[in-house]
Amino acid sequence: MTEPVLARLTTLFEADRDPDRATAMRAYMRDQFDFLGIMSPRQRALARQATAGAAKPGRDDLLALADACWERPEREYQYFACDYLRRHVAVLGPDALPAVRRLITTKPWWDTVDVLAARVVGPLVRGHGAVMDTWIEDDDLWVIRTALLHQLFYKGDTDAERLFDYCVRQKAHTDFFVRKAIGWALREYAKTDPEAVRGFVAATPLSGLSRREALKNL
Repeated sequence: MTEPVLARLTTLFEADRDPDRATAMRAYMRDQFDFLGIMSPRQRALARQATAGAAKPGRDDLLALADACWERPEREYQYFACDYLRRHVAVLGPDALPAVRRLITTKPWWDTVDVLAARVVGPLVRGHGAVMDTWIEDDDLWVIRTALLHQLFYKGDTDAERLFDYCVRQKAHTDFFVRKAIGWALREYAKTDPEAVRGFVAATPLSGLSRREALKNL
């Protein structure tokens, strides 16, 4: 099913190409990626058309389609792949993690990494989060960010001990995106256990950015 879906998507996306908007979108993303110039609501509408009537994808279908989208230069194809993986994450198993990691570390930026971290990796490792213990020590900052954010929407099922441990391990990291992720993960967990987050932040020498983000809503 990969080729027919991608062919339909390509036809629909190309018909909606907007060069002026594409230039603005590229500038917003610091000129790192090319764009077709299609805004998110329209992207989703076209994606629904492209996948309408398609057979339910299997694991290999999903990963093949994602890889094909990642080969395209325009960022909207990667957005489609992220949403499609998220939509069918139940079809993937934990053995898909290496493939998802490859997506995380290829053409990486927050716009794709955060969706893959919280909405794909998170569900894949739910209940066996120890898999992330090696990711938090990785040399790649986007893999580290994924480990920090994979429990973002676990709410009451969050392994707080693991979350706090990850924040401690990377509290001295100098990169903005890692420090921001620490604060974001803590801020989200504070919706479930604000006192635990307050206590952790008070006892831990976090960066100013991480601290501000963690306490933003407290």
